[in-house]
This record gives sequence, structure tokens and C-alpha cells, in this order.
Amino acid sequence: MPDYQLQIKQLVSYPRCRIYREFLQTMIADRGVRTSGRPGLFCFSVLCSYANFRTSYLCLDGLTYTIYPGEWICRVGELTTALRLRSRRRTLEVLDTLQNRHLIQYSLLGRGNLIRYKITNWHRHNTVLDYNCPCQKETGFFFLPVTTATELVGAEKCSEMDILLDLWISAVYRDDQVQGSFDGPVVYLRNGTGSPLVSYSELAQRWGLSKATVGRVLRKLEKAGHIALLTFPGRHGTAIYLQNYLSTMFQISDVMVDKDEVAMSLNIRVPLP
Repeated sequence: MPDYQLQIKQLVSYPRCRIYREFLQTMIADRGVRTSGRPGLFCFSVLCSYANFRTSYLCLDGLTYTIYPGEWICRVGELTTALRLRSRRRTLEVLDTLQNRHLIQYSLLGRGNLIRYKITNWHRHNTVLDYNCPCQKETGFFFLPVTTATELVGAEKCSEMDILLDLWISAVYRDDQVQGSFDGPVVYLRNGTGSPLVSYSELAQRWGLSKATVGRVLRKLEKAGHIALLTFPGRHGTAIYLQNYLSTMFQISDVMVDKDEVAMSLNIRVPLP
């Protein structure tokens, strides 16, 4: 297996985003960010985080199951808890939706008490290891295609958790093609303009929400320390920077985003007080 060399940058041209399992476990435990609605992106990300990178064996109810890369098997109640859903019925509804979108395949085992699922195209986006060994579920990372995330976000009304993950996956850092990305990890919706400035109208259309709801959710995420909102006068729009991104993605110190420096990077004239 070739050595993986981590580069301290996140480029627009790279079609996948690296999601750390430990970060996702933190999101699962964060009850301050709601998952109400249809959290398709969040649920798919959780399923990917539990999927195997190599073949392993798991004993449940006296039977030993062989689990191949991209697959996992668990009890229905355990999966319901991990997805932060309220009932078995709701869990199966979410799995049916993802299966109809050809993102997963799943089946019920053990008189309906166990769920076995497989991530479609797992081999294309994630390295598969040849040797057999138990797979840890709270360490390491997996790759999530940006196109898949965009598809799930645009399918239905987004939950707060989906919005946060969409911002995270859309972040760009130190890319010459995106203005303001050298000042910090900035959200860029890959619209071809090279500018990270967005309006609440664009975000409302992307997430299937009203502008008032978008503003409320973004202010809530900012207050919780997940993002920093830099709003500029006139019709320029808002730049969204992620907090704690660098420490999570690259294990380096996070940077303080200065609004004046960002304005210079974006060629915006800010009147002096």
C-alpha cells in the first residue's frame, strides 16, 4: 500500500472530501445541532463511517458473519441511535431513500433484528485493504464524494446537521482558484466564479429552506462556534469561514479570520469608521 501524504490544503478540483470518524462521532453526540427533517447527508455519512476498509468477521447471536469492504452489519436499535432517529420505522424509511438513490444496498437479517448494508461504489472512492483484520469505527477517515453530498443536500429540506456537513464538505483552503481561501478555510459552493461570497437567497434555494430559516440556522452555528460569518455592505453577500477546521483536518492550529484582510482578498472596499 503506498504511503498517504497529507497536504495542508483543500482544493476545488479534488472531487472528494476527507471526513474523520472522530469528527463525525462528535457530531452524533452534539445534541445542540438538530437532525429533524430528512437528514440524508448526515445519515449517509454515518453509514460510511461504520463501513469496513477490509474484510472482518463479526459474531452476533451465535452466528459469525463475514463483512467485506464497504459493508457493515449491526442491530437495528444501534443504527437508529447512531443516526439519531426516533424509531425503527424511521430508520428503514431513511435506508429506503438512500437505496432508491443507489447509494446503498441493505437487507434485514435475524428475523429483522439485524441490518446489513453496503455502500455503493465504495471501492471507487476509498482504498480497500487486502488483509483481514477487525476495523475500528472511531479512528481514521473516509472519503465522501462532493457530488454525492450535493445530491443529498438538494434532494429535500435540509436539517441543521446536513447544513453543517454541507458547509464542511464545501470548504476550500489555500486554493489559488478561490479568493479568500488563504485567509482561512472558506465555504465555496463551486459555482465557477472563484468568489466565496453567497447570499441567503442562494443558500435558501440550495437547502430547500426560507431565507429567514437560513439566517437563523447560520447564526445558531456561529454562536455555537462552528462557523464565522463575514457580512459585507451592499450586495456583496456573506463569506462563511469554518472554525476548528484546520485542527480537525490537518491537526494544526486554527487561524483567526480578520474581516479587513478578507475584504482585501475579495477586493471589497470597507469604509473606515
